[in-house]
Amino acid sequence: MDTIGFCEVFLMSLLPNMAINALQCPISAASEALATQGGHEERGAVFTRSEVVDFILDLAGYTVNQPLYTKRVLEPSFGGGDFLLPIVKRLLTTWRAANPNGDAIGDLSDAVRAIELHRDTYTSTRIAVIDLLSREGLGGDVALKLTDRWLTQGDFLLTSFDGHFDFVVGNPPYVRQELIPAPLLAEYRRRYKTLYDRADLYIPFIERSLFLLAKGGGLTFICADRWMKNRYGGPLRELVASQFHLKIYVDMTGTPAFHSDVSAYPAITVINRERPGPTRVTHAPVITRLNLEALAGKLLEKVLPNDVTSVREVASVVNGSEPWLLESPDQIALIRRIEEQFPSLEEAGCKVGIGVATGADKAFIGDFETLDVESDRKLPLVTTKDILSGEVVWRGQGVINPFEDSGGLVDLRKYPRLNRYLEERRDVIERRHCAKKAPSNWYRTIDRVTPSLAAKPKLLIPDIKGEAHVVFEGGVLYPHHNLYVVTSDTWDLRALQAVLLSTISRLFVATYSTKMRGGFLRFQAQYLRRIRIPYWSDVPETLRAELAEAAQKFDVAACNNAVFKLYKLSALEVSAIGGNCK
Repeated sequence: MDTIGFCEVFLMSLLPNMAINALQCPISAASEALATQGGHEERGAVFTRSEVVDFILDLAGYTVNQPLYTKRVLEPSFGGGDFLLPIVKRLLTTWRAANPNGDAIGDLSDAVRAIELHRDTYTSTRIAVIDLLSREGLGGDVALKLTDRWLTQGDFLLTSFDGHFDFVVGNPPYVRQELIPAPLLAEYRRRYKTLYDRADLYIPFIERSLFLLAKGGGLTFICADRWMKNRYGGPLRELVASQFHLKIYVDMTGTPAFHSDVSAYPAITVINRERPGPTRVTHAPVITRLNLEALAGKLLEKVLPNDVTSVREVASVVNGSEPWLLESPDQIALIRRIEEQFPSLEEAGCKVGIGVATGADKAFIGDFETLDVESDRKLPLVTTKDILSGEVVWRGQGVINPFEDSGGLVDLRKYPRLNRYLEERRDVIERRHCAKKAPSNWYRTIDRVTPSLAAKPKLLIPDIKGEAHVVFEGGVLYPHHNLYVVTSDTWDLRALQAVLLSTISRLFVATYSTKMRGGFLRFQAQYLRRIRIPYWSDVPETLRAELAEAAQKFDVAACNNAVFKLYKLSALEVSAIGGNCK
């Protein structure tokens, strides 16, 4: 059902006796709001460098040695024409070579479809296309008719199309859900099953584009790589795994792929509507026209030459909704072997959690000694700054505990000092969303504080680090929300610390997590839970002692040597992760 059809049904169901044309559909109104807003950031507009555009078109197979005038190409968010104008040039080149006296309107009317939501951008790019066609020798009337046949102003996710496409190429918009008007977001969710959790707008763009492909057709996008590993990308990964072939993956993180610096971590993917197979993978190419032309040739070779080191062919990258494993084949094989042989961290008796989020740290956190509340209403707090050295060096911070041991909030009438303390900061505390949502519980922290956690020995791990930074805390301090917490009633925590400090744990996190700027990794709970370890009962006594001693010395090399024995790594497996056997 197109936009208007849905709106009519929607309005008739609510107001059967009112004229439809007397009202404006809320979905159309929301779409129009996006079409007229001004800033590039709000619209998710990011402009791709011309040499990268040509590289993408080459990878897509939209090249001048093909009869492009017999094919159909779709650009779902054409913006300023970064892709559209080169597409038109390539199309005209192939058409002229084959049909020097051809009928442009008859031959080319169905060759291109391009959509742009933003009205002013649509208008300026439409003029640019007409001007290009005129400069290429097509008459003004022909240029106008072709442009109006090719270009549409509208919402790609709501627009109907006449048939399928051999190529879908471009750079879909980077728009967070909170920037999309609620009625429009609800309609997107109704139509697109991959718009899941906190997915950005480019996710349904990919879903829609995939279903518009003809058999054997290909989607080639440059966009953020987050969906390939994180939670919200699960449904889209499952869709690709079930019906498509991830043919090429080019990691563009850290490369100047765009005209401006962006916070996204981009990748180019070629996804074909064909039987699944291995994936050609390359990372961080040098952005020059000559290098990208050569790289495209290597990526598209029928058989990858043995002397090519910049491109790898990886099997089983796609596996249902699981995160895509795009590391080296040897590393993936090691990950798979360990996963088959050992239980997960939590299955082996370890628990992964996170410290307390208060929502108003300035109100709930302060110097422990001077926090003027009853002694059982505060706990000594450990933060990332306390563990920078690899050991806990407590700086004296404390956190307010407004909870009874049973879980409910304390009665402030029984705690006059706590009551006075909180009332003095009430205006700050009540501004939080959780306080507005439940005004009677205005003084609760976002997370429940459980004092028994402070008394429990634990391992503390900061969220973002270049390497694993795992610190032992003996059971005195309560963790802040920037720290992940691992506890266990079975594993010796010092021995476990050695495992989590090792190259093996870093490999698991690097394989399953998204990358951050500067090569940093996110040691979040969801990735820590991916780590596999033996049951403690299966670890020999001598190895238990070796692991614990290495951790106590914070000797990462010794931790690695002991952990390699723990997993019984072969010399080839050790070599695959850059280690050395001793």
